[in-house]
Amino acid sequence: MIVTVLGAQLSLYPTQRFLFVEISAKAKIPCSSKEKLEGGGISVYWYRRREGEGPTCIKKCLNDQNVSKFACKLETHGMTLEIYNVQQKDSGDYYCAVKSSSYLIFGNGSTLIVGDSYTTSSWVLLLVPSPHGLISTGMVDLACIVHGVFNPVQISWNISGDQQEEALMRSLKAKDGSLMRISHISIPEDTWTSVKIFTCEVKFNSSGNRVKKSARYFECE
Repeated sequence: MIVTVLGAQLSLYPTQRFLFVEISAKAKIPCSSKEKLEGGGISVYWYRRREGEGPTCIKKCLNDQNVSKFACKLETHGMTLEIYNVQQKDSGDYYCAVKSSSYLIFGNGSTLIVGDSYTTSSWVLLLVPSPHGLISTGMVDLACIVHGVFNPVQISWNISGDQQEEALMRSLKAKDGSLMRISHISIPEDTWTSVKIFTCEVKFNSSGNRVKKSARYFECE
């Protein structure tokens, strides 16, 4: 996100899109800027958005006297939010923000995942169109569904090893409070009908292990 502040272009961007931290550890969520923040007369804040909730201001970096849970480390070209003794309830999306005139400008955000989001009811499903179901619109939709989680997960896509950055995410809540997370991508039809392999990868925790589901187009005779 970019805004003009004090006669210069100020851009905020997360250093890491996803961060995995063990329960009771300290989380460090960095946010960088190409322009000077420290000593520049700019007010900076941190916001958190948990599933089903709106963004909430959790830390004002105007002063750092109250550090029982959150601490803001302001640097020349960035800031880091430190969260002590993290628990699973601290999982969510975190946004750095700067105050410009009477409004706030937010960065794109980082997702903090504390502990293990995998449960005994978790499963992953990759949905692709059937050959008979293709409609000549020029685009094809694929969806990666993660069922039975209570906290965020990292869902990524690749096409024959090439990472895909653009995906739409949505969540549905079940009666037991668990979540179904759906990641959706649209690709050109000629890409889908090529020999490429389409894979969604889901990471539930900091172990590095991923659940992978792959598919490719097969033409019916």
